[in-house]
Amino acid sequence: MGTSPVANAKVSEAIEYLVGKYSPNGNKVGWLMIASIFIEAWDLYSISFVLIFLKSIYHPSALVLGLAAGATQGGALIGALAGGWLTDKIGRRAVFLGTMVMFFIFGVAQAFAPNMAVLVIIRFIVGIPLGTDIANGYTYIMEFMQRGKREVMGNRWQFMFAVGEVVSIAIVLLFLLLGMSHSTLWRLILGLSGVPAIVLFFLRYNLPETAIWLIQRGKFHQAKEISQQMYGDALEMLPDVDYDIPSPKLREFLKDIHRDKVRWRATLFGWIAGFMQNGEFATFAFYLPILFVLVHVSGLIQTDLLTLAVYIVALISGWVGPIITPKIGQRRLSIIGFSIVLGSLILAAVAIYTGAVVLLPFAAGAMLWGHYWDAENTMTIPSMVAPARYRGTASGFAYMFVKLSGFLSIFFFPSFFSAIGTGNATLFTAIFPLLGLLSAIFILPEVYGYVGKED
Repeated sequence: MGTSPVANAKVSEAIEYLVGKYSPNGNKVGWLMIASIFIEAWDLYSISFVLIFLKSIYHPSALVLGLAAGATQGGALIGALAGGWLTDKIGRRAVFLGTMVMFFIFGVAQAFAPNMAVLVIIRFIVGIPLGTDIANGYTYIMEFMQRGKREVMGNRWQFMFAVGEVVSIAIVLLFLLLGMSHSTLWRLILGLSGVPAIVLFFLRYNLPETAIWLIQRGKFHQAKEISQQMYGDALEMLPDVDYDIPSPKLREFLKDIHRDKVRWRATLFGWIAGFMQNGEFATFAFYLPILFVLVHVSGLIQTDLLTLAVYIVALISGWVGPIITPKIGQRRLSIIGFSIVLGSLILAAVAIYTGAVVLLPFAAGAMLWGHYWDAENTMTIPSMVAPARYRGTASGFAYMFVKLSGFLSIFFFPSFFSAIGTGNATLFTAIFPLLGLLSAIFILPEVYGYVGKED
């Protein structure tokens, strides 16, 4: 192990070279990382369908019921920040294996919670590996996939969210049609969330550490071996001996990002748009039951069927968005997405004010279509433009804004909603896509295919 000024130059050269290098294994790695979004979507949305059963069985207060719904959001806040830092500190591979084990244990443990208080605690802990794995997964995608392809894969997280939502709704419907008791149904639905986690653990187990992280740590010999395995390229520009390269300082993260104008503006957009896209969605979730009442939908099965239809629209949108990203770019995707959501919410407000409730299902479908476009790149962009030495931290920091918005919306919006009424609350929610749209127009530069300098 030695030290040399030449090591830093070789680090920059090798990393920038790998970003443009095609890996035949890259697509597989990307899907294995994006697949973890399915777990979060399952957990996040399955709880919304069983809250009614928890309420009738345990009779919790509104606060406890809200905590049961939002505890994973709070845990994910911690997981995103701590997990992003750990990803940069100890490596990408160790973190993703640990998160899947942790989620399996506590995901299954939800099924055995003896009361609401224990369930809230378990769900808070479940959120920690969820937030951690998002930060880690985006780091893997950005470091194993070629530029131009990594942006498309990163944008697929909303598609995977929709898959999780559709599957969880379908399974709840199946259990209801089979006549399963509500006390068994809620335990089984929540506990099943641990199953895909253990499956992903074994599917990911043989994935190596990213060559880029090893290069950043001066572990050149191992980086060359992994690069040969994953890219078919032994990185001849690197020496065969390892070097002692100091670890990056966390306190330098924001200062380092701010040095590059494009990097800073893209990152700032990611934070703003991440908060706004989850704000528009988390508040919209409270409209669905009201919407169903206004269009005279009643009963658990009918409600779940309509919800399933709405999320199938989201599923299609989540698939189409990444496909068109190379053609229209990240900036236009955001502008179009936020514009559709803004117009849909205004239409919904007008429908409520005028009593034209027949428009509401169409407004809801259009809103979700636009949302799945404006949300797609809010994690991709900050993760992609970040320096490799801070990529985990950058991904976790960006996800913190997404989870913060969801956490605040779940706890505060219901009271606000009740205080000002359905129409006014719908119009107020339009502030989120409006601010997201303005940030896309005036802050976000086009960053599709961006490769930053590794100083």
